[in-house]
Amino acid sequence: MINWNRFLASYRLWQRYCLYPFISLSVALTLCLSTLQPTRAIDLLPLLFQGSQILQLSNISELQEVELGKQINYKLHQEVRISRNQQLTSYVEQMGRRLAANSDRPNIPYTFQVVEDEAINAFATAGGFLYINTGLLKAADNEAELASVIGHEIGHIGGKHLVKQMRQRAITTGVATAAGLDRNKAVGIGVDLALNRPLSRQDEYDADARGLRTLTRAGYSPSAMVLFMKKLQGRSSVPTFFSTHPGASDRVKALQRQIDLQPSKSNFGLDNAAYKANIRAFLQ
Repeated sequence: MINWNRFLASYRLWQRYCLYPFISLSVALTLCLSTLQPTRAIDLLPLLFQGSQILQLSNISELQEVELGKQINYKLHQEVRISRNQQLTSYVEQMGRRLAANSDRPNIPYTFQVVEDEAINAFATAGGFLYINTGLLKAADNEAELASVIGHEIGHIGGKHLVKQMRQRAITTGVATAAGLDRNKAVGIGVDLALNRPLSRQDEYDADARGLRTLTRAGYSPSAMVLFMKKLQGRSSVPTFFSTHPGASDRVKALQRQIDLQPSKSNFGLDNAAYKANIRAFLQ
């Protein structure tokens, strides 16, 4: 016969010493996990890159390239004067996004910035970061000419030319190891190449071809690319854009051959008066 009084007493003891602590522990764990999970989700990406001190530039992922570009961009802001003219920046961004959407790498996040510098120049770094000097904006006669230079720089990003040059520089200078390249050294090399790099002829031809395709896909007149190059060649002093971009005469001929093979009747972006009016208003 079951002793119900003893059974109930044992059950109460079991509840008190086993079941209730177990329930409390479960509730506490649930609260901790639900509280920590969002924080971990937010902080995971920065922690991932903070822990990745070594980069393999030969097979760098798109995510790593964009992160590297952000770090190079941060350092470049200490070297160049980025314009705070929101109207001018928005104008360049609008044009740049139209071109980027028609480029060989439309899915990476592009960043377009105006540099307050009278030198006729533009340059790009890893991961979709582009810089356009105010001197270049003033030298262009119309939007299509400016778009041709931005398209060329987007072409460098499409071909990952800076990343390849960083790897070559690291190997040449002996700072790369079998494991890869230290991230801080990679950023330093990237900044130096962005500001001072003499690009190879092969990279220039590749960026020209990619840029011309992008320009045409975006609806701009492809002839603007050749016209602007010829105009810069005719200047008494060599623009910065050409001093770091070799073989201009041969590149013009190569571009003209490509245009002749696929002629376009588009005149979009060739309105000189409209462009000059915009630039004057933006640079006041």
